[in-house]
Amino acid sequence: MVEVINAMSSKIRKQIYIATEQEERLKQLTALTGLSEAEIIRQALDRHTITYRLTTRNLAAWETEREFLENLIAKGPVPGGRTWTREDIYDR
Repeated sequence: MVEVINAMSSKIRKQIYIATEQEERLKQLTALTGLSEAEIIRQALDRHTITYRLTTRNLAAWETEREFLENLIAKGPVPGGRTWTREDIYDR
């Protein structure tokens, strides 16, 4: 069961269109779970929101990392060259 992100005391009515195949799956889910069609749709929206939020957060981290690397590259080579070898960075 997905944890509800924002429990609301009141609900807002929405009218949506779904494909015939989605209607069939929705009916099957209501029969299997005993949940209403509306509750299944609300849970699907919660799952999608959680997934999107995690993806967005990860993209922001990569953007920060990209900027960090671009700044390093912009500084150019280290004077005197690097002081380590490729083998030094591996655990032994």
